[in-house]
This record gives sequence, structure tokens and C-alpha cells, in this order.
Amino acid sequence: MIYLKSILNVIDNSGAALVECVNVLGKGNKTAGRVGDRIVVVVQSIRSAKLLAQTSAQNRVQRGDIRHAVIVRTKKEFQRHDGTVVRFDDNACVLINKQGEPIGTRVMGVVARELQQGYSKIIALAPKIA
Repeated sequence: MIYLKSILNVIDNSGAALVECVNVLGKGNKTAGRVGDRIVVVVQSIRSAKLLAQTSAQNRVQRGDIRHAVIVRTKKEFQRHDGTVVRFDDNACVLINKQGEPIGTRVMGVVARELQQGYSKIIALAPKIA
């Protein structure tokens, strides 16, 4: 569950390392975000320039930028329709643009299967799906 002021890891090569949630976008009075939810974040820290050699200059983010992101992992466990309970080691997200496409060109790490409905491009970039 991702609330206001939650800190998340960014697992793409957009340039951000840590982001802070400032809003959970959704229907109704939604205060907590789960896997697959869209959130608004502020970039708190960025990655070093060596790791970003393959990222284009227009896709890099700076500290303090306000961006949209989709939650791909949460530390809080959740139950799937088949009864399995899934929990990850950290809270993580992928930065996206207004159309819902990822800003980065690579995704490092595992993403949840629940993203298949609305974010198939992230699933295609991910090395492993849990």
C-alpha cells in the first residue's frame, strides 16, 4: 500500500533512483495505491551519469521533477484471484508519460503480473514477471 509521502525505488533507466508519492490517481476517494495503480511522484534522488549512458537526454529526469508513475511492486502483501498471496521486498515503480508509456527503455527487476491489463509495454520490457 502506497500512501502520501511514501518513498519508492525506480526500476527503469529514466534517471531517477528514489521518488516520493504525492498523489494516488484513481476512482473515488482513493488514499492508498496498490500494484498497477497510477501515482504522481516527485524525484528525490537521481542515478549517476555513468549508468545513464544509453538514455537519451530528453528522457532523463532531474531532482524535483513531478512525474507520473505506475506501481510495480509493494511490500504489503496482496491476494490474487486464484488465492496466492504475493509480497515483494520493496516498494518500486516505473516512471511513465501522460499516455501511460514508460519513460525509460529498460526495466531492471521483477514486476507483478497484475500490470498485464493496462501496462503491457512495461511487461514487455521487464526481465521477469512474478
